[in-house]
Amino acid sequence: MKKLLYILTITLLFINCEDVVEIDVPEGDPRLVIDASFQKYFDEDPITTEGGVKLSLSTPFYDEDIPPVSTATVFITNLQDNTVINFEESSEPGFYVPDTPFFEQPELNIDYELTVIYDNETYKATTQLFPTVPIDNIVQGDRTLFDGDETEIIISFTDDPLVDNFYLFDFDFNLYSAAEDRFISGDGNFSYFYDDMVAGQEITIKVLGIDKQYFEYSSQIIEQSGQDGGGPFEVPPTIARGNIINTTNSDNFAFGYFNLSEADRFSLTIVEKE
Repeated sequence: MKKLLYILTITLLFINCEDVVEIDVPEGDPRLVIDASFQKYFDEDPITTEGGVKLSLSTPFYDEDIPPVSTATVFITNLQDNTVINFEESSEPGFYVPDTPFFEQPELNIDYELTVIYDNETYKATTQLFPTVPIDNIVQGDRTLFDGDETEIIISFTDDPLVDNFYLFDFDFNLYSAAEDRFISGDGNFSYFYDDMVAGQEITIKVLGIDKQYFEYSSQIIEQSGQDGGGPFEVPPTIARGNIINTTNSDNFAFGYFNLSEADRFSLTIVEKE
């Protein structure tokens, strides 16, 4: 971002004549990374569920190439009736999708168990579908922040004050924010500011219902990622532990999370500022 670039430029002026210091970053053995995320768009007609299971291997901190995992067995079990939904690898290496439309309609208050079998070890995680609220409206505002050229977007939604809820907001462009409703119970109305937006650019904002555990996990991921250089949920940082359990060898744990969310989305086209 611009502000970060200014800081780095000033810093470099002071260290230009210093010796180069090489930092030896320790490397561990690669671990399986499981990003299993699904969103049920309950407020649309027809109702659809989007998402899949992305499998990869962890890499050293500075590596940009993420090796996909294409040799796994993946399925989800409805623990209420023991129905099994099998997954198959899509055209995207390491990304697995259901081979049947059955999973298009996950239901509330039912436990779903994810199973991933890789390299003769079995990984499992259990979750439920967590509810959300519809977005009432999104409009473009006229306020700015530090640089004076940010674009304000005002999001409105109605939270149930009698229920403790947690949300994950997806502001498009790999920008996220996790929120709990103790500060927004009732009428939720807040602003989000974008940098470098142009007239005619379209954005889609989503609100996902999550539980407290995923709220804490996603908050940690967002904080560590800094929201720069790619999406924070592409490959979780290696110090973040999710709800995945290796039932074969607990010492060889996996990174990542299995999450099911009700979701709502709202699209808006940026207009020229007056």
